[in-house]
Amino acid sequence: MRPLRSLALTVLAATAALALAACSGTTQAGSTAAQIPELSADQKVEITFESYNLASAGVWTDTVNGLIADFEAAHPNIDVTGQAPQGGGAAGSNTVSSVQTQLLAGSVPDVAQLTFDSLDFAATQLGANAISDLVGRDAIDEHLAGEHPFHENAKTLADWNGKTYGIPYVFSTPVLFYNASQLAAAGLPADVDLSTWDKVFEAAKAVTAKTGKPSIDVSCSVKGGNWCMQGVFKSNGAQVLSDDRSTIEFGSPAAADTVSMFADMYKAGVLHNTDFTSMMESFAKGDTAMQLTTSALQGSFIAAAGKSGWELKAAGMPGFGNTPAVPTNSGSALFILSQDPAKQRASWELIKFLTSDHAYEQISTKIGYLPLRTSLTEQGGGLYEWAQKNPLLAPNLAQLDRLQPWVSYPGNSYVQVDDILATAIEDVVFYGKEPASTMAEAQRRAQELLP
Repeated sequence: MRPLRSLALTVLAATAALALAACSGTTQAGSTAAQIPELSADQKVEITFESYNLASAGVWTDTVNGLIADFEAAHPNIDVTGQAPQGGGAAGSNTVSSVQTQLLAGSVPDVAQLTFDSLDFAATQLGANAISDLVGRDAIDEHLAGEHPFHENAKTLADWNGKTYGIPYVFSTPVLFYNASQLAAAGLPADVDLSTWDKVFEAAKAVTAKTGKPSIDVSCSVKGGNWCMQGVFKSNGAQVLSDDRSTIEFGSPAAADTVSMFADMYKAGVLHNTDFTSMMESFAKGDTAMQLTTSALQGSFIAAAGKSGWELKAAGMPGFGNTPAVPTNSGSALFILSQDPAKQRASWELIKFLTSDHAYEQISTKIGYLPLRTSLTEQGGGLYEWAQKNPLLAPNLAQLDRLQPWVSYPGNSYVQVDDILATAIEDVVFYGKEPASTMAEAQRRAQELLP
């Protein structure tokens, strides 16, 4: 599925860039320095909000729809139509291609939730507006501050070349969820140390010896998990792209060594070989005992544990030896794509609402994403009592202090680069390919795709 998507995205990228150039004389259609006017109280505006959180029934959709209803109640002159990305697929996997398809049809959503791996493309090719041009830097700074300001490591994640193109919305750091009941049944202590991969490996061996089946899922090791794998690489001294953004680096010895660790887990029978959706289902059913994944699944896991009667716990992303782990973020930011000034202003009002104290109180408690306004969890904040009762939040929140951004690859072929890396990882981990040569070849092929 992903290789076909990559080819389609490359074709769409080229066509969309030409379309934008024809309409605006530049591929950055929204980079204007003119600030948009305020709406009058009786000025009616209709906007469309495309969110991948609307692609899945349950807590995600219910929470987003609830926030839209709250916004409309507070802004009776603005009507918001929420929609999932076109074309289906896993949540978060087709955000840009959906926008491009609509662009070619002559219409795009006014506000779009786009994943951070597409930041370079969104700012330089897709026509996302520089919000700092639309409303001014002071307005952005004021919004990101407030009584409960954005965490310093979160607020500029969607900035590009000195401008703000998106406002960070929802994301997680990699969290190691585990079935404490299964670990206890395997003889592991209640305060089991899962701070390093060696210790996780040993715990997984104990559980597998007890159950006779794989005991751990690592979403980083399969397609769709590269946001997480970037953090695992960095934790072991590797990275996927050079600091000057010119050279692919996931063929390094450190990267090959990192992937080899997961291959050893698979050979030992403790690592589960399946896709992301099946990982989620297996852990929820109690078939596996540990899973490194996004905290967006926290609500689902809490419900599954409560229904089946097992104890859910969480730890931070494991590190290597005595070196602390380097977590990267998953998730998305909110971008303004409309070229109509009134819709742009209404879109900014919606973005401010969706990244407000009220929104994070809903998003964090109902879905499990990090509250980017972190002081909400402190005494006096709207999430204080919830945080005190929810120890699962602590590892995720603590990792925000060490967060490094999810890297977006340059150029139109960023999805293909990601696919090449993901395929190489799976080939080594699950299909016995030699790590050093496989990762080096993947690096060579990816380098050819950079502009």
